[in-house]
Amino acid sequence: MIWGLFDKKKDKPQAEAAERKGLFDGLRKSSAKLADSFTAVFTKDKLDAADIAELEEVLIASDMGAAAASRIAGALADQRFSKENAQTEAREALAAEVARILEPREAHLDLTTGPKPRIVLVIGVNGSGKTTTIGKLANNLTNAGAKVVIGAADTFRAAAIEQLKVWSDRADASFVSSTQGADAAGVAFETVKRAKEANADVALIDTAGRLQNKSELMAELAKIIRATRKLDEDAPHETLLVLDATVGQNALSQVESFRSVTEITGLVMTKLDGTAKGGVLVAVAQRHAIPIHFVGVGEKAEDLKPFEAESFARALVGLS
Repeated sequence: MIWGLFDKKKDKPQAEAAERKGLFDGLRKSSAKLADSFTAVFTKDKLDAADIAELEEVLIASDMGAAAASRIAGALADQRFSKENAQTEAREALAAEVARILEPREAHLDLTTGPKPRIVLVIGVNGSGKTTTIGKLANNLTNAGAKVVIGAADTFRAAAIEQLKVWSDRADASFVSSTQGADAAGVAFETVKRAKEANADVALIDTAGRLQNKSELMAELAKIIRATRKLDEDAPHETLLVLDATVGQNALSQVESFRSVTEITGLVMTKLDGTAKGGVLVAVAQRHAIPIHFVGVGEKAEDLKPFEAESFARALVGLS
């Protein structure tokens, strides 16, 4: 399970069924958009060239990107489907091909292994759901028995500090902050210092996401990393990039921009429940060899779900 030693004992089959249903419901907008166009293509047992071209257009319109669309359409072109059940069989085949792209990126994040405290830097553009993701992570970790310290190193926005404080109180996590405009690296240093002093399991550090000034962002992140390494030479142990699904293909350029600024160890895709652009995660997986750890499909802490390629692929095409 994602929380490893921190995970509470659950009725596993019941929990897995609930996870699948939550994902299916969260991706309903994306699956509905895809289904409306996809089923119209599959009206016979084998696709011809025109059908393949139409299928590619459908997949591109679903935000999967040209490369993934071409790969999936090419794979389905060689398959035959029964006349009686062509659409269902085609949807199963589509889910399998989507899962094939996603599976190499599936990576559960076990925060119980390695150094203690595990220092996690969270990056992403403003509005991506970065602060909320930290709050949900903290809530799930503390509910499972972990001791967590949260650092509000996005000192550029007072609202981010306030929002993170609310989540911290809700999660019963320790909270480190300063005033708006304060030195972000100083907050990060104090977060790691307090986590070590408290023998905490995990330190979660929020950061600013001002991509419009890449040189300033690069300098700030570099300073934060230097500050944390004064206390732990291997910090941060994880750097998670949070992406907002509602921006569609722009998520690809965000990954590229942040990769040029710092190393990224894993991805989180948020707001999948509020958009029909959930296919963009397939495009991201096709282009970038970065592990995907979590997907967000709702407002509650439990709506931040460990990423599972097969479950996601099936939900994306409307299969429970």
